[in-house]
Amino acid sequence: MKRIQYHQYGGPEVMRLEDFEPAPLGADEVLVRVRAAAANPMDFGIRAGRMKHVTGRRFPRAMGYDFAGVVEAVGDRVTRLHVGDEVLGGTPIKSAGAFADVVVAQEKGVVTKPANLSFEDAAAIPTVGITALQALITKGRLQPGQAVFVHSCLGGVGRSAVQIALAHQATVAGSCRDTARSEALDLGIDPVVDFGFDPTSLARRFDLVLDAGGKYSLPVKAARTMLKPGGRIVSILPTPLNLARSVLPGPFHAMIARPVTKDIEEVARAAGQGTLRQPIARTVPLSQAIPALTELEQNGMAKRGKLIITP
Repeated sequence: MKRIQYHQYGGPEVMRLEDFEPAPLGADEVLVRVRAAAANPMDFGIRAGRMKHVTGRRFPRAMGYDFAGVVEAVGDRVTRLHVGDEVLGGTPIKSAGAFADVVVAQEKGVVTKPANLSFEDAAAIPTVGITALQALITKGRLQPGQAVFVHSCLGGVGRSAVQIALAHQATVAGSCRDTARSEALDLGIDPVVDFGFDPTSLARRFDLVLDAGGKYSLPVKAARTMLKPGGRIVSILPTPLNLARSVLPGPFHAMIARPVTKDIEEVARAAGQGTLRQPIARTVPLSQAIPALTELEQNGMAKRGKLIITP
């Protein structure tokens, strides 16, 4: 068995494709033969050690969280999934391991893959889909007919949030690079503004403002300007400052996505129905994944979309 792992925290140079033996299955775990896995920005931050307070200092550590594949074995208490099931899901942050021939995951983080969804398309949606769903519905309390503003609306989480909000009969505005304006309009976003927009032009227009940005985080003051009375601001960036803001009275809420089975099932169902999709920019075999991951981390994608790894 092969997987991408590392023996110390650091940059792309610490990644290795090495032999490994999967850990013995826990009672609530499943072993999945990986057919496709997807890269997310968090893969690089975690490998760099930015969450070592969660992931610890035991090495080697595996990489990759989102996957789709076929169940090969199940733990003693697993009842919802069976050997031979085609599934999609994600691993816990502490274990990772999706960039591999096989991966061990908790049953609660894995659901049946819709039959009409390819393994590649299925692998592209778990983290971004669940994060968007929980940001909008769990934290944002989105209701039909409300107005939503999605900052960084064409990123992985932002694009998912737009599609989920539209499916819930909300109206959606958003921000992106000016060069991508036509793509955002085609997705159903209106109005579309550049990252450097003046928030006073959209003052008091939105029931929910979602900051799905990475490098281009939305200032809280700007979000407050755009918010209707009684509205909510949700950020997917759980920085210490944002988490501190969340405990104070007011409209601001930071969040960390959690593996709630019913949420993963809803995301999978939406993908199967065609109302939630992520574009795929590049697909590479596991043997070529380290150069592709390094290029993605250092230069981004020349074409917008997911990097998919197929063992």
